[in-house]
Amino acid sequence: MDNIITYTKKAPVAKTIFGYALVLLGLVLFVTGDIIMGVIMIVLGVGLTTKEGSEINLTSKQYRTIRSVFGITIGNWKSIPAFEYVSVFRTKENQTVRVVTAEATTSSEVILLNLFYNRNKHITFYKTNNKEDAFKVAEHFKLALDIDILDATESEKKWL
Repeated sequence: MDNIITYTKKAPVAKTIFGYALVLLGLVLFVTGDIIMGVIMIVLGVGLTTKEGSEINLTSKQYRTIRSVFGITIGNWKSIPAFEYVSVFRTKENQTVRVVTAEATTSSEVILLNLFYNRNKHITFYKTNNKEDAFKVAEHFKLALDIDILDATESEKKWL
């Protein structure tokens, strides 16, 4: 059996409900004869319910970035590079919302887990708002891949 570590970005509940409602509305429109509006609503709904993330298959030593729609996961497997360490660090994430004449940007703090290889190349495998959760996942990566953890959540970086 494959030993797979999976991360998918959690979508807000309201966004997911709205996406499913649009898909349902699109199906109703499609069946009742308004094919163009039905397809538009279905495409918008699927876009809102799509989740992004990544997977590492420890058994076959492969990873992939994934998109998940209605439980169906899509992504191409690639060979795992020789990871050197996992970095846990705190950063700001900006999200911009645009309407025809206005734009608003909000910023929130997130904690990212990056797996580094070839000195400075990295792959982001996990994102969370909870520091304890981040270190629990980093510990899993440490044990599974036999690498060190770099705590970069504070101004003073330290190896764990």
